[in-house]
Amino acid sequence: MKDRTFWQTPKAGNIARLRKHTEPLTALAPDRVRVDVAAVGLNFADIFALTGLYSATPTGAFIPGLEFSGTVLESGAAATEFAPGDRVMGVTRFGGYSSVIDSEPDYLIRLPDAWSFAQGAAWPAQTLTAWYALTRLGALQAGQEVLIHSAAGGVGLQAMKLARALDANPLGTVSSADKVACLGELGFDRVLIREKPFARQLRQHSLHFDLVLDGIGGEVQRASFDALNPMGRLVVFGAAEFTPRGNRPNYLSALWRYLRRPRYDVMDMISSNRSVLAFNLIWLWEQKAQLRALLAELGDIALPPPLVGHRFAFGDAHAALDLLRSGRSVGKVVLETGD
Repeated sequence: MKDRTFWQTPKAGNIARLRKHTEPLTALAPDRVRVDVAAVGLNFADIFALTGLYSATPTGAFIPGLEFSGTVLESGAAATEFAPGDRVMGVTRFGGYSSVIDSEPDYLIRLPDAWSFAQGAAWPAQTLTAWYALTRLGALQAGQEVLIHSAAGGVGLQAMKLARALDANPLGTVSSADKVACLGELGFDRVLIREKPFARQLRQHSLHFDLVLDGIGGEVQRASFDALNPMGRLVVFGAAEFTPRGNRPNYLSALWRYLRRPRYDVMDMISSNRSVLAFNLIWLWEQKAQLRALLAELGDIALPPPLVGHRFAFGDAHAALDLLRSGRSVGKVVLETGD
């Protein structure tokens, strides 16, 4: 293998700028592992990065993508943890939309023998996000009531499974009846189709929670906070309401949503004994010790492989991104190289 193919944008701001390129491979660094990528997992962070709405977006040209799976081609002299032929899944701070990735060993995990490459590419980012939200920030305890928004999506599905594995009581929300059916097939029968206003829906069902995981924002987030029990926590890991529907952001619409975003008074939170926590998992890549600790913890949790709901050829990145931002996807959206 002498070349690699990758998707790159010259700068953030417009998804239409994303183009496929090919270039020769350079010599492998001694501390890196070269992976022949078989599948790439898509995330909402990819869309926000490409449209310039993501604070961690690199300046100038960059390759999107945070997670992948494939087969080790070569290991540098100082990277002895993996050998050619090993099946791995990994995380990367951008650079994932590539047919070959040179990775530090710390960011790679062995792919379970029974898992497909697509399932491997669907596991790292979303599972780490769900686990960090539930355990590190949410301090979830057995028997607690957990509200998980977008429960049929990549992070949501993993959060539902993990909450159940921790003996908590997850309730998921989705946007349509077909997603309720999907969750039912996976053994989850506590699911709501979100209605407007969401606050009224929660009141009608007399629902209160010890923990809420939210990646939507807006009125849904505010209503969820108001439904927290004393000592309850709202953990925010995204803001899907800002997802651009076109290739470029609608800045007036985004500004309007930003001005109307939920705001929380710390004095009120003290009085009601409820809290709000928010995070961006991409900063975890710089904390290798914490990352490895989280992965070790997840290794002790018996989870089925993640649901891959949609597979696209590597050359169909734009179609895959279109589906993801449409809100119609179920489970993970994955690009496959076909090698």
